Amino acid sequence: MTLSRRGLLLGAGALALTACSSGPVPVVTPSASPTGTVREQLQAIMDAYAANTDLLGMSVTDLRTHATFSFRGDFATNSASIAKVMIALAALRKARKAGEELSFEHYGRISKAIRDSDNDAADQLWEWVGGVAAYDALAADLGLASTHSDPRSAFWSWTTTTPDDQRRLMRLLATGTEAVHEEDRLYLMELMSKTNASQTWGVGHPRGGKVTVSMKNGWVQFKSLDNRWAVNSIGRVSGEGRDYVAALMCRTPTFDAGKALTDAIGADLFAVMGSGELS
Repeated sequence: MTLSRRGLLLGAGALALTACSSGPVPVVTPSASPTGTVREQLQAIMDAYAANTDLLGMSVTDLRTHATFSFRGDFATNSASIAKVMIALAALRKARKAGEELSFEHYGRISKAIRDSDNDAADQLWEWVGGVAAYDALAADLGLASTHSDPRSAFWSWTTTTPDDQRRLMRLLATGTEAVHEEDRLYLMELMSKTNASQTWGVGHPRGGKVTVSMKNGWVQFKSLDNRWAVNSIGRVSGEGRDYVAALMCRTPTFDAGKALTDAIGADLFAVMGSGELS
């Protein structure tokens, strides 16, 4: 049985963040600043954040050393709007394979989907690229073994992925891959560095100084599944002695809880990755 988009979910850019937010949400955080190696510090903070929910995963690669740390990196959940990165890649790749210039309208839709998390723009691109078939083919070409469509719905928000796969995706976008043309990769990373300011929580927290963040967040309530919100954040953070890609993914009873949790993790991740190199 294939389910339609309407009645399945709520959110994911259709609602303004101000409409979703109802104020500060308490989050269980580390009781003290972590110590030890960067890997030990990451383990300590994630052990603490795990007290908030079992439905949580984080994966990070230090691009300076190429070392990776994963905490429940195989946690599988719905993509929500982080799927728009793959949709944009699929659109760019379709035009590239056809030897054609992507239309002005499609470039505009990619920009809206990435920078503003515009659902209508993503819907139009999704239909144009070929939906689940194009998405699954791209995931296979990128080596994202746990990223795929959901047989219950042909809607992009239902696609399934993991923190490890999303971290791999960001690493490929950051460093290059034969599966993505260099110009398309650089264009997409540039767009992701211009995310709407209201959507820079999670991996993007904190910004400022000489730090560059290329990122995409996703948030949606899956009312027909578990009534929980999938709240996800992926991106690359570089500058001031840091250069890493990361993916934070969780499922929480409310959007506010997921946003607060990913934002707190993003802030601690930024601090830990600035304390030394992951090895």
